[in-house]
Amino acid sequence: MKLILAIVSNDDASAVTSALTKNNFYMTRLATTGGFLRAGNTTLIVGTEDDLVEKCIEIIGSEAKRRTEIVPSTASYDIGRYASFPVEVQIGGATIFVLNVEQFTKL
Repeated sequence: MKLILAIVSNDDASAVTSALTKNNFYMTRLATTGGFLRAGNTTLIVGTEDDLVEKCIEIIGSEAKRRTEIVPSTASYDIGRYASFPVEVQIGGATIFVLNVEQFTKL
């Protein structure tokens, strides 16, 4: 038994959860916040059998796409003077952790 923690963008979360549900994966959905852009993310917790891990990862990867976005950034030039300029960053995709589970009980 494995526990999959998948962190996806809020923009992709509905598509990912819908695709997982259609493929008979059950999950818990948590609202989380990323540290880099301080943007909203969704963390999915999926418990599954060992032989279904790759299928689950494929489904997540097919729905959580990486894309480029321009975000404002600030730089300090000296005390009290800041300049704002756009920075191109990669967003989306998924960060996935797969953990061993000793016991799984659904009550």
